[in-house]
Amino acid sequence: MRTTTARTGAQRPQRVSAADVARAVGVSPATVSYVMNGRSGVSEETRERVLEVAEELGHTSSARANRLRSHQTRVIGLVLTDIANPFYTEIAAGTIDAARARGYEVFLAHTQEDPATLRSVVDAMIARQVDGVVFTVLHPDDGDVIRSLRSAHIPLIQLSRRIERIEADFVGIDDRAAAAEMMEHVLEHGYRDIVTIVGPRVSSASAAREDGFTRTAESHGIRSIASHHLSTYLSEQGGYAAVEGLLARKALPRAIVCGSDAIALGAISALRAHSITVPDDVAVTGFDGLFPGASPLVELTTVNQPRREMAEQALELLTRRIDGAGGSFQSVLRAHELRIGTTCGCPRREHTAAPAAAERAP
Repeated sequence: MRTTTARTGAQRPQRVSAADVARAVGVSPATVSYVMNGRSGVSEETRERVLEVAEELGHTSSARANRLRSHQTRVIGLVLTDIANPFYTEIAAGTIDAARARGYEVFLAHTQEDPATLRSVVDAMIARQVDGVVFTVLHPDDGDVIRSLRSAHIPLIQLSRRIERIEADFVGIDDRAAAAEMMEHVLEHGYRDIVTIVGPRVSSASAAREDGFTRTAESHGIRSIASHHLSTYLSEQGGYAAVEGLLARKALPRAIVCGSDAIALGAISALRAHSITVPDDVAVTGFDGLFPGASPLVELTTVNQPRREMAEQALELLTRRIDGAGGSFQSVLRAHELRIGTTCGCPRREHTAAPAAAERAP
């Protein structure tokens, strides 16, 4: 069955192709493809005409055509490393809430630090024509992914982790300074035999935290020993396995300074499994300020990050870019907070929060 449109007089097949639209408008199929995929290189007059005829012929839905006319799909991509990690779960919740408050939905994906998965995820987001992407996971060699987004005119922002060579806005904390503050506190207890356990060093945050821990310890005359600086998975299982390795080597230190709360909780579980008490035998500290750190069962000394506030500000900056804001890229460092618990050796106190570091934006 075929019908005829009132405006163009063209016959409309039940299944309309881009070639049908191209013939009706008098342009090439490539031009129709450019318009339908939201790409540049087509005049505004031609773009409007293609969308108008495509809608008349039934090539695209009215809702989709309206979104294309505004150059927005009202969808934002969010790329996490591991949704099961409580830190990223809170980042996701904060991002989704902030996006919906602005009329956006979120295309959520996680990569488990796998480059091939990241490539696939970004390709899917480009195909979905997201308006922008929030990244919590990027590595220095992910340049091709960034170039793909730039080619599609999709803005991005880095949240929590930052690769400085990537030109984009960033929201996070000063991981190096926060780690230094934590190590200073640990050293105030008089501990000298200290092991640090951070997440994968491909993470810019893990690398910065390890650097902050190490440099601060060295500034107090503690010699850096490679075997005292461990890297593991960002999970309780990772922390547990790292401590099991220390026990197997009979290399248990007086204090274990961890680059995440998940690692710290895993470390504490491993110590308890061997009847080693925290902090009397081994002190342990975390990083991130997650919910388990506030548990009455484990009063974890940790660094708190304002996760939801970070997500909110990241969405604010990204939507400005989506709306066409220019100017230099911003690097916003939110205030972190040293939260003193009992796992470091401090006595239990009614108020466990130390004064927050000043918020700053270099």
